[in-house]
Amino acid sequence: MTNPPLPPVSDRVRALHAEMTLDEKIAQLVGYWVDQGGEVVAPMQGEMATSSGYDEATVNGIGHLTRVYGTRPVDPVERAAWLWAEQRRLQSETRLGIPALVHEECLTGLAAWKAATFPTPLAWGAAFDPQLVEEMGRMIGGSMRDLGIHQGLAPVLDVIRDPRWGRVDECISEDPYVVGTLGTAYVRGLQSAGVHATLKHFVGYSASRAGRNHAPVHLGRRELEDVLLPPFEMAVLDGGARSVMNSYAEIDGVPVGSTPEYLTGILRDRWGFDGAVVSDYFSVAFLNLMHAVAADRAEAAALALAAGIDVELPTGDAYLALGERIRAGDTGGELVDAAVLRVLSQKEELGLLDADFGKPPTSVDLDSPAHRGVARRLAEESLVLLTNDGSLPLRGGSARVAVIGPNADSAEALMGCYSFVNHVLAHHPDTPTGLVIPTVLDAVLSEFDGATVTFEPGCGVEGDDVSGFEPAARAARRADVAIVVVGDRAGLFGRGTVGEGNDVENLELPGRQRQLVERIVATGTPVVLVLLTGRPYAIDWAVTGPSAPAAVVQAFFPGEEGGTAVAGLLSGRVSPSGHLPVSLPRSAGAQPFSYLHPLLGGPSEVTSADSTPVLPFGHGLSYTTFERDELAVETPEVVAGDMFTVTVRVKNTGTRAGTDLIQLYAHDVIASVTRPVAQLLGYHRVSLEAGAEAVVRFTVPTTRLAFTDRAYTRIVEPGVVDLWVGPSCDVRETETSLAITGPVHRVTITDERAVRAAVVVPVFAHHTVA
Repeated sequence: MTNPPLPPVSDRVRALHAEMTLDEKIAQLVGYWVDQGGEVVAPMQGEMATSSGYDEATVNGIGHLTRVYGTRPVDPVERAAWLWAEQRRLQSETRLGIPALVHEECLTGLAAWKAATFPTPLAWGAAFDPQLVEEMGRMIGGSMRDLGIHQGLAPVLDVIRDPRWGRVDECISEDPYVVGTLGTAYVRGLQSAGVHATLKHFVGYSASRAGRNHAPVHLGRRELEDVLLPPFEMAVLDGGARSVMNSYAEIDGVPVGSTPEYLTGILRDRWGFDGAVVSDYFSVAFLNLMHAVAADRAEAAALALAAGIDVELPTGDAYLALGERIRAGDTGGELVDAAVLRVLSQKEELGLLDADFGKPPTSVDLDSPAHRGVARRLAEESLVLLTNDGSLPLRGGSARVAVIGPNADSAEALMGCYSFVNHVLAHHPDTPTGLVIPTVLDAVLSEFDGATVTFEPGCGVEGDDVSGFEPAARAARRADVAIVVVGDRAGLFGRGTVGEGNDVENLELPGRQRQLVERIVATGTPVVLVLLTGRPYAIDWAVTGPSAPAAVVQAFFPGEEGGTAVAGLLSGRVSPSGHLPVSLPRSAGAQPFSYLHPLLGGPSEVTSADSTPVLPFGHGLSYTTFERDELAVETPEVVAGDMFTVTVRVKNTGTRAGTDLIQLYAHDVIASVTRPVAQLLGYHRVSLEAGAEAVVRFTVPTTRLAFTDRAYTRIVEPGVVDLWVGPSCDVRETETSLAITGPVHRVTITDERAVRAAVVVPVFAHHTVA
C-alpha cells in the first residue's frame, strides 16, 4: 500500500507540524487515562493498565485526556479546576504548548457525576423523534463544553441484528434509516454546541455470530453496503460528523482495525471524511492480543496506522512503539505525519490552539430544569403500549394499587449500561447518585396520591429466590390493580443482565421474573406489566394466552424521568405514542431476525420453524384510534434517480387527543437481487385532537430504494414498487404503487450537493401537515 497524500491543513497547522520532533508527533496520537484504576469500565482494562506515570507520559505533550470526569465520581467544579490547571501546564511546560483534547462518553448524557441521564438510544428509536433527539444532543454538548470537554464518544450507529447481543440498549433500531436519521440528529445537536461527535462502531460490530460480544462477523458485502454502512454514511455526509471510532469486529477473518478498505477506502476515499479516526479502547493492542494478526504491539500499531486509525485510545499501549520502528526504517513516517496533521487540525477547529485556561467554571448545572424537561419528553414519547384490553389508563376507582416487581423501586433499572450510575457508580456503592431519580414506585405514589399503594419486590432481577412470590400475590389479591415492573439491570461484563459483555443465550426474562408475573396474573387481579429492559424479550406468553396481563408497557431504559413518564402513562396524563424500533422476538432460536428480510426469510410451508415476531417493527398502541387512508402518489411514474411525492390522510377517530406515527413502507416487487418484503421509506409524528385529521406529505428520493446489484454497484432499478401506510410494517392499511422508469440509475458521489441527493439515506424525508 502506498502512503496517502498528506491532508490539506491551514498554514498554522503546517508550521506547527514542521517544528515537531518524532516523539512530539507520536505524543499527539495517543491518550492518557489519568484515573485508570480498579473500576472495570472497558474490556480487558486490567490487563491493559499503563505503567507510565502522567508526568512521564506528557513530557512531549499529549493528544487526548481520557474520561477526566467519567471514570470515578468527582465533583464537576473541582475537577474542572484541576483540568484547567493541567491544560495551563501543557501550554507552559511542554515545548510546543499544545493543550490536550478531552473526550468523554455521552451516550445517555454526559457520563459524569451529577449530570442528567437521558433515555438510552433504543428509547430514541421508540420515540421516532429526530427533532427532540437533536435538542437532547445540543443540551449534552453544552454541558460538555462548559466543562472543557471537546469530543463525545457517541452516537452508536450499529444496526441491531440480534437481540441476544448485550449492547442492544446502546443501539437505536433494526432499521438503518431510523438509525441514520436519529443518529444524525444527535450528531447535529452535539456538534452545534462545539463538541465533536464520534460515530461508533465502524463497522459490523453488531453482526457478530450468535450475538456474542467481540465475536467474529461473517456477512456478505451486500449486507454491509445496504444495511450496516448507510447510518454512518448519513451521519458523515449529512450530519458532518467530525470523528469516527473503529469497530472491534473482525469481518470474514480480517479485523476492521487493520483494514484500510473500511477506515480509508470507504470512509475517506469514498465519502470524503476528513476528521479524526480514533481507536475503540485497546483495539490497537487487540490486533496482537485478541486477533493474533500482529506479532507484538509495535506491529499492531503499524497495522492500525496504515489502516487509517489516527489516535490510539484510551492510552498509548501500542502507538508509543512506533518511534522505534520508524527510526529502524520498518514503518513510514508519512503515515504518522498524516495522522498528526489531522489531530492538529481537529484541535485548531475546536479552538484548542488559542484556548485561554485562566478561569475555570465556578458553578455548573448539569441537570437543570431544561435538561429534565427534555429527558421527560423523550421518556414519555418512547414508551410503547404493546397490549391493552381497556384497563389502561387506570380509572379513578383504582383506590388500591399493588406495585410489584424487582424493578419497581430501582433507579438503576431506569438507566442503560453507559449511564454514569450503572457504568461507574456501581463500583462506588457508598456514593449518592447526585441526581433526583424517581423510581416507578415513587412516581406511582405521587401520580395516584389518593390511592392506597403497597409494594412487594416479589423476586430479584436475577437468581432463583421465589420466597417473595406469596407476599407479592397477597398484595395483589388485596388490590384493585397490580402494576408489575420487571426487566433488566444494565451493567458491564457479567455485572447485570444486559449491557456490554452481557450477551444471552435465550430471550426469556432473567431469573424468575416470568413466573412472578404469571403468579400475579393468577390471582385474578388485573395486571399491568411494565418492562424496563435494554433489549426486546420473547414475551409471547404476555401478549396472548392465559398468562397475558391486562396491558403491557415496554420501556427501553427511559432515564432519570422514566419513572414519572411511566406513571403518567398509567394514569392517562401521558398518551402513549412510542413504537417498536425493533421486532418483538418469538424466541432466541428465531434469531437473528430483521423485518427487512426477503421472502425466504419469513414463514413458509417448507420449514416447521417460524421466525415471525410476536409483534412487528413499528407496532405501538394509543389511548385513541387513528385511521389512515387515501394514500396517493402525486405522479405515478418517476425516473430512476429522481424524487417522488406521496400523500396520506390520517384522522383521529377516537375520543381523546393523541399522536400517531405515520409509517411509509415500500416493497420492490421484482428486482435483480432479492429485496426486503417491507422497507421503511419515511416516518413522521402527527399530533391530533379527537376528530381532527391531517394530510402528511412525504418527498422521497428514489435512492431510498437503492441497493447493491450483482456487480456490487449501488443502483436504482426501474420496476414496480408497492407503497403502503399502516400501524406497523405488517399491516397495509392504505396502499398504492409506483412505477420507476428509465434506465438503471447508478448512485454516484461527485460533489457535496450530489452526495446529499444521491446516497441511500442522505436527507430526512420531508413531511408537511396540511
